[in-house]
Amino acid sequence: MDLGIAGRRALVCAASKGLGKACALALAREGVDVTLTARSADALEAAAAEIRAAAGVTVSTAVGDIATEEGRAAALAVCPAPDILINNAGGPPPGDFHDWEREDWIRALDANMLAPILLIKATVDGMIERRFGRIVNITSAAVKAPIPILGLSNGARAGLTGFVAGLSRQTVRHNVTINNLLPGPFETDRLRKTMEGGAKAAGRSIDEELAARRQTNPSGRFGDPAEFGAACAFLCSAYAGYMTGQNVLMDGGAYAGTL
Repeated sequence: MDLGIAGRRALVCAASKGLGKACALALAREGVDVTLTARSADALEAAAAEIRAAAGVTVSTAVGDIATEEGRAAALAVCPAPDILINNAGGPPPGDFHDWEREDWIRALDANMLAPILLIKATVDGMIERRFGRIVNITSAAVKAPIPILGLSNGARAGLTGFVAGLSRQTVRHNVTINNLLPGPFETDRLRKTMEGGAKAAGRSIDEELAARRQTNPSGRFGDPAEFGAACAFLCSAYAGYMTGQNVLMDGGAYAGTL
């Protein structure tokens, strides 16, 4: 299926690995020129080279922490007028809320709520003028089913979700949509990191812990990042203009709610 976005420009945040990279690759394979951001220059350039080889599109990079003003400025200097914006940032660490100070909350909000909002602010008016825009925020399944040890993430991402619910209804008449993709467990480095505590508590290796956790999912597995990237590409397509303000859950059926 031709998604109708060849020749568009995309800014994909935190795209050197994991779900961000999968989204960038899926867009590139649809003919979209992509700008990748990440904090590590080496990992970023490796991802860019891989995507160029796979898709043959223009791939540019911007090194920096997207949670900071400097990181956002670097990204927008390379890609000042994207047609597609994929907001993404690593989640805050797990823990007990009794141990979190105000600074911990501010860091979580900066990365997972305020950075996406500020990037939307910097790019959405241009999308409106051009009569095309697709914004996808990578949030978390925890927005629908909160995970107690991820309270920092639960709070910050839920705040972004509330903001998007209002703005997305104002931009859609201009063919600019804003949606959220909510990943459950996917085979990424981030997942391995979050499983370390559980493995230690259970007296298992990380691979044993991962195998046990796969079986608790209704699908019997974790998600493939390529599946997530493909879903993101569809939300960015020419055919998704009537879909906005939605929270699209990809968790293998783990969330057991009817709605």
